[in-house]
Amino acid sequence: MAYTALYRKFRPREFADVKGQEHIVTTLKNQIKAGRIGHAYLFCGTRGTGKTTIAKILAKAVNCQSPIDGSPCGECPSCKAIQEGTSMNVIEIDAASNNGVDNIREIREEVAYSPTEGRYKVYIIDEVHMLSIGAFNALLKTLEEPPSYVIFILATTEAHKIPVTILSRCQRYDFRRITIDTIAARLTELIQAEGVQAQERAVRYVAKAGDGSMRDAISLLDRCIAFYLGQELTYDRVLDVLGAVDTEVFGRMLRRVLDQDVTGVIAELEELMIQGREPGQLVTDFTWYLRNLLLLQCSDDMEDVLDISTDNLALMKEEAQLVQPELLMRFIRVFSELSNQIRYSTQKRILIEIALVKLCRPQMERQNDSILARLSQLEQRMEQGIPMARTPHAPGRQPEEPGTDEGGGPDPLPKAIPQDVEQAVQNWRSILQDMSGLMRNYLKRAHLSLGGGDSLLIVLEDEVAESYLNAEEHKKELEETISRRIGKELQVQIRRNETGRPAGEIFPDLEQLLPVEIEIEEDEY
Repeated sequence: MAYTALYRKFRPREFADVKGQEHIVTTLKNQIKAGRIGHAYLFCGTRGTGKTTIAKILAKAVNCQSPIDGSPCGECPSCKAIQEGTSMNVIEIDAASNNGVDNIREIREEVAYSPTEGRYKVYIIDEVHMLSIGAFNALLKTLEEPPSYVIFILATTEAHKIPVTILSRCQRYDFRRITIDTIAARLTELIQAEGVQAQERAVRYVAKAGDGSMRDAISLLDRCIAFYLGQELTYDRVLDVLGAVDTEVFGRMLRRVLDQDVTGVIAELEELMIQGREPGQLVTDFTWYLRNLLLLQCSDDMEDVLDISTDNLALMKEEAQLVQPELLMRFIRVFSELSNQIRYSTQKRILIEIALVKLCRPQMERQNDSILARLSQLEQRMEQGIPMARTPHAPGRQPEEPGTDEGGGPDPLPKAIPQDVEQAVQNWRSILQDMSGLMRNYLKRAHLSLGGGDSLLIVLEDEVAESYLNAEEHKKELEETISRRIGKELQVQIRRNETGRPAGEIFPDLEQLLPVEIEIEEDEY
């Protein structure tokens, strides 16, 4: 006898077997018991949550000769015929391959004939959002005023694509994602029925991998059982079959990232790829791992929210103390963007490597959270007493002191930076926000340093920008804006870097020496 997949073998046959959709089951049973059956239903929800299953149970219930508490008996000829797929009263249509006007016209012609047996003809149209606009228009009139013996059940995963005119003619039911506990309980029932030994931890991981879809979770379980046929299904074996990665491995990867060890983190990825881990699953699991760390930092009562073992929870609490929330949010952003890119890419591993390098090298990005990461690294280095690296000078040439280059730099920095200049640098982002558009664009690329006479020196690389900002009216506007922000008058000097070397080598960078405020600017990048 041919093997039947588990999700088909254990598909619910009556309302009591449906798990996780009690709000819908209760409503439909009450309608059937009270005789308040609608003529058109719209079932919306993600894949594998029971839309088609409940549609078939509803079709059996309305035609059942002796329903029990609103649920089909499963024993009468009508129930058996519908269950076996031989009933002429239940017509299933896949809108993905029958989406034209002619297909809907055939339905309109068929509804004119009453059912040969039973009370209702039930049309189940799956993936109804795939119908063309013309097909929707052809369905409108029939859907609004069908014969008394016709029921339409429309199922879709993308309700937003259905015209409002269709939505207004249907009773809409939104199917929820099924919880991990509910899926795990159902999987345990199936395992016991199949006579398979499995660890509770392994079953819960499969339930979690189902991502709210009962059908997906049962299919994954079927795959794991087939791979280790006749053997106990352990947590490690489930990880092997699904190409998943354990929390301990993610902990090692995170520590490599925090140490900015690019070679080490790429080596960890290399080992995972050799083990045959699936790249897409790796990205998803690492993103969830980072999310769990962030939740642990936000609250002490997250044990019930995080579906992880006690050992892994203790390990993650320790790792959560190693990284700041801002860095975690940046890591999650990078990997969330990666999950969208990797889906259709043929070079998945390269994309993962680039993302890991981004985590280790925030200076490669220009987003605001990357700037926060760079500042965090600088603060850490300063706390550890690690001096900033100096640019190596040419052989035979003595290193130049700041402000003494041939191009004529500013005076050497005093022991203490003037308070007025310090306030201006710390509030530089706010000052830029108050400037006019063109001036703001020029000043964004400026290098802030200390000029003579305790003035603020603005160094520019662009000759046009230097000429524009040195104009009397523009320079006056800049000084007045700074004065309004810090409450004091401050003289500004504007100079172009003509040395041919990076400005940071010649002019001391005050933005690196002083803590600078970070603001989210809508038009900054």
